Amino acid sequence: MAKLTHFDASGQAHMVDVSDKDETARTAIAEGVVRMSAETLAIVEAGDAKKGDVLGIARIAGIQGAKKTSDLVPLCHPLPLSKVALDLDPDRALPGIRIRATVRTTGRTGVEMEALTAVSTAALTVYDMLKAVQKDMEIGEIRVTLKEGGKSGRYER
Repeated sequence: MAKLTHFDASGQAHMVDVSDKDETARTAIAEGVVRMSAETLAIVEAGDAKKGDVLGIARIAGIQGAKKTSDLVPLCHPLPLSKVALDLDPDRALPGIRIRATVRTTGRTGVEMEALTAVSTAALTVYDMLKAVQKDMEIGEIRVTLKEGGKSGRYER
């Protein structure tokens, strides 16, 4: 089993020292969904939500979330992000919204947490903007689907 890196030899939580790591191009993609009724999805697709453009605002929220990850997750390193892109796609088969975040940097540590935070923040924003019409929406399936760069190389789900 792999060693947990966020604990020192005495078992205390600490920020991992990445100063000896090489700077490499790093990419992470994360995905998630917001499940809702077909009626609620129709409101999104028609642009009739009372709070405004659900997908556009959630996209901006996801970008902001990625940029604030180190403020939210205590042991994350602040990273200079070179790209944060979010795709929010209505899916009538769910029904709901599929969210995908792609995050890139050149640095000493990966951007998986930033991609996960981007998806989570976008999903929470979708919920917030639509909760007046449906309180039982479900946020889920949030996961890393791709990670590239660094010593551990490529991971694809």
